[in-house]
Amino acid sequence: MKNNDRPKWMMNLEKEDFEFVKNFVINSGSLKALTKYYEVSYPTVRNRLNSVIERIKSAKDNEESSLVNYIRKLAIEEKLDLNDAKQLLEIYNHEKESE
Repeated sequence: MKNNDRPKWMMNLEKEDFEFVKNFVINSGSLKALTKYYEVSYPTVRNRLNSVIERIKSAKDNEESSLVNYIRKLAIEEKLDLNDAKQLLEIYNHEKESE
């Protein structure tokens, strides 16, 4: 499959994300099995899964503005506090609805 044939959500994932998803599928979606595979705690695996989920969600095909995607990306990469990101998105959505 060529890069331009891949769904947009796949383009948002890093190599490590694909590796995590592959291991998630191989382990039948068991987070408990992933904790053993990665030798980390359950919350660590859950946080990693949440990060991948957020990356996939942030790639909604042209449904969201680039600003929304950028704020989500900063939050996922922990460059912006999650509560601050939520507040910014709420302000943005409120202003957008007021237009």
